[in-house]
Amino acid sequence: MRKLIVSTAILLACTGAARAEFSIPGYELVHTVPVETTLATPDLREPLQVWSEMFDSAKHDIVLGQFYVASQPGAAFEQVIARLAAAGERGVKIRFLMEEKGKFASDMTTIERLKKIPNLEFRYLDYSKLTGNGIIHSKYMVVDAKAAYVGSQNFDWRSFAHIHETGLRITDPVVVAQVQKIFDHDWHAQELIAQGKEVPRLNQATVAADDRQATFLVASPNAFNPAGVGDSESELVKLLAAAKSEVRIQLLDYAPLSYGPNRTRPYYAVIDNAIRSALARGVKVKLMVSNWNTEKPGIAYLQSLALLPGMEIRIVTLPQASSGFIPFARVIHTKTMEIDGQVAWIGTSNWSGGYLDLSRNLEIVLRNQKMAQRIADLHQQTWNSAYAQPIDVLKDYPKPVKGKE
Repeated sequence: MRKLIVSTAILLACTGAARAEFSIPGYELVHTVPVETTLATPDLREPLQVWSEMFDSAKHDIVLGQFYVASQPGAAFEQVIARLAAAGERGVKIRFLMEEKGKFASDMTTIERLKKIPNLEFRYLDYSKLTGNGIIHSKYMVVDAKAAYVGSQNFDWRSFAHIHETGLRITDPVVVAQVQKIFDHDWHAQELIAQGKEVPRLNQATVAADDRQATFLVASPNAFNPAGVGDSESELVKLLAAAKSEVRIQLLDYAPLSYGPNRTRPYYAVIDNAIRSALARGVKVKLMVSNWNTEKPGIAYLQSLALLPGMEIRIVTLPQASSGFIPFARVIHTKTMEIDGQVAWIGTSNWSGGYLDLSRNLEIVLRNQKMAQRIADLHQQTWNSAYAQPIDVLKDYPKPVKGKE
């Protein structure tokens, strides 16, 4: 009970405090600072506040597309689930779509609690039934078809306290409608698969993003993107090809490898080729990844990339929590890019094979100096911190500890 009281107090302190918010028209930048670190973003609201407000504002319906679900007693995240439950209790229709393979990372007790929320329908979708080897890796929601959230935060208590995460609260009506269409497509795909039917491809050829817009959504996989939604894989390559001076990237991990049968890692050159091409033109690239990226064979590719002129790579290791080891936490999970102080990329995808080509992921591109600079500053803060160290191209890194000691 004492833990729950503390969590409630934290929530009230957050929601009752002066409204710190960094936004441009239609988009608010939202950030999770890992507790017990020296990192700080006082001008950015946390998802605990933003998600709670979104659920509280719901009048008709809420849809969520998530990779997995996890909470625990006493966590501040429990308040988010309480707000979602309150929405269901007052008659809001809730549809929750989760990747079936996400069960391995989920807390099944939390899933059962969600299923008991009034007016909530919970479904699993095995996304590999659409693409052969993909997952729902996106993390997003839409409320009343008026506001959406897209970001790196999973529906996980750790993502709200112990992981470096970044997302966007979106009120741009065009993009909100597109996110809703993506959910509606995948929800219907689940119905077709449950009936033993094939899910028809929506696109045979690659659909280019409408980058005449200042801000726009791109998504993957291209074959199952609704009309008007461009392909994220080709757009990422296009943006890197247009870079003139500097690119800053922050990721959980990076490797020009995909995921094949029997734990094989087929070569996936799309993004790596684009980065190497930018470097060859004289563009400086600063790539920041988590210490999870020191796992073999990915670390070998990182060390190779670090040898190229203009390339800087830093590996971030966050300190363990004072409470002890927390599995699958204390890591940077943000997926952002900033280009030339002009363009920001904020999304849900890892930059390796299987994500931008085969899995459901969403990314927002913002051609806005203010947002680009804020993403650059967010990158710089961690880059300059004691947690980030330049990659050692000669070091034989030990296998990172992720799930257990």
